Amino acid sequence: MSTYLFAVFSSFILNFILIVPFINFLYQSKFQRQKQKTKDFLNRPTPIFDKFNNKKNGIPVGGGILVLLTTIFVFCFFIFMYSIFNKNIFSNYPSVLMEIAIIVFTFLSFGILGFLDDFKKIFSWKKSQFFGLRLKHKFIIQFVLSLIISYLLFFNLKISIIYIPFFGVFDISYLYILFSTFVIMAFANAVNITDGLDGLASGILLFALMGFWVISRAILDVPTSLFIAAWLCGLMAFLYFNIYPARIFLGDTGSLSFGATFAVIGLILGKAFALPIIGGVFIIEIGSSFIQIIGKKYFKRKIFPVAPFHLYLQSKGWPEPKIVMRLWLVSIIFVIFGLMIAFMK
Repeated sequence: MSTYLFAVFSSFILNFILIVPFINFLYQSKFQRQKQKTKDFLNRPTPIFDKFNNKKNGIPVGGGILVLLTTIFVFCFFIFMYSIFNKNIFSNYPSVLMEIAIIVFTFLSFGILGFLDDFKKIFSWKKSQFFGLRLKHKFIIQFVLSLIISYLLFFNLKISIIYIPFFGVFDISYLYILFSTFVIMAFANAVNITDGLDGLASGILLFALMGFWVISRAILDVPTSLFIAAWLCGLMAFLYFNIYPARIFLGDTGSLSFGATFAVIGLILGKAFALPIIGGVFIIEIGSSFIQIIGKKYFKRKIFPVAPFHLYLQSKGWPEPKIVMRLWLVSIIFVIFGLMIAFMK
């Protein structure tokens, strides 16, 4: 337990010391949110979305970069210290190194994709006429990355089962690759969609990761629990500067990376069924967006005045801090319920 406390303390202090100079660096580099004119998947303008999001123009969007780099540094440092002092790294899988590699690869690869999207939004969208990477290109890259990760989960960690409470364990064999690919892509985009209000996505993710840390400790999975500990407190330091009024945002670097890695951790812990419950608010956010897409495409009308859900509440006149606090409380309830499901036999 002392190792985890030291990892938590180290990650928090490192991020807290670095974040103010990093914010200043982002301002100097002009790595800030730009005025945007976005379009939906049907290439139609989204004026309500732009109206609320353009209020945050000029705020740096690279917070995910700092949390990503410090988390990997702290995590790798403590794994290295384990090996130096010949301490056993307990895992539920045949290859500890492969488990570590899958988590780090997910964290980095989706982070790089998000960084490219952020960079294009900030520095080259006026020339290309596309705000960030083109949607279909981004989805193709996400699909390829998710497929690679799913392949590694199936063939290297030998994960092919899904446990559903009351019904038992189901071995879905090769279908697991498609299943996990869908889950990873869904959560990467769910967190990205949720990251629209000050402190919303990062706060919800903080509570959800606490739930997964409890599970990882209960099943004695050292690599995953150590990674969550390092990530959790880096995120906590970031949240201090991300709550209303935000001084920095995650950006797509953070939201895509954190969403995909959150899903992979749930899959590695064998809690695929608990994953959408612990991350319930993310499901509400992406679910409302998906319903809106179905309405526009097949019924030629909007189901909601605007989506995702947090934007709908904003359009109804709810103040931003009120929306965030309420959804944090909902998230805590989801996490508690998800833990009950996760430990159910």
